[in-house]
Amino acid sequence: MSDQRADKWDLRFLHLAEHIAQWSKDPSTKCGAVIVADDRSVVSMGYNGFPRGMDDDPALYADREVKYERTVHCEMNAVLSAHLPVNGCTLYTWPFLSCPRCAMHMIQAGIIRCVAPRLPEDKVERWGEALERSRAYFREAGVAFTEVDLARGTVHREYEGMMCGK
Repeated sequence: MSDQRADKWDLRFLHLAEHIAQWSKDPSTKCGAVIVADDRSVVSMGYNGFPRGMDDDPALYADREVKYERTVHCEMNAVLSAHLPVNGCTLYTWPFLSCPRCAMHMIQAGIIRCVAPRLPEDKVERWGEALERSRAYFREAGVAFTEVDLARGTVHREYEGMMCGK
């Protein structure tokens, strides 16, 4: 664990991602994403949910298989909703780092840094292995990532990345 203080802008955009996550109709996991340019301007936002124009009846969210097939993750919603290029941007996600599939999409989209809250201990059994694969993918592609311990306001885990020069 680090005693390095988290950047105030990282905390602000994480809290914005938390706010966006509340727009999700998924009763079990509400996820939000904010894509930010170097100048700290918001390029796009997204939350997990069904595609526009599709029925979002609560009964569909109750059927796990149907929900997983129909759900567009917050990161992809943010990329698909962007009206500017996301290449070279930072991605902020709530409530934790991107899943492995979204990590691959963000790498391909040109995201160069990801910031997320630290995975709470009570979620490690369910999400820990998948998020370790996401970290490995980010490292392999040179994408920087920071995981923030929000309770302490400190950086929990960080990889500096090397995407900027690629």
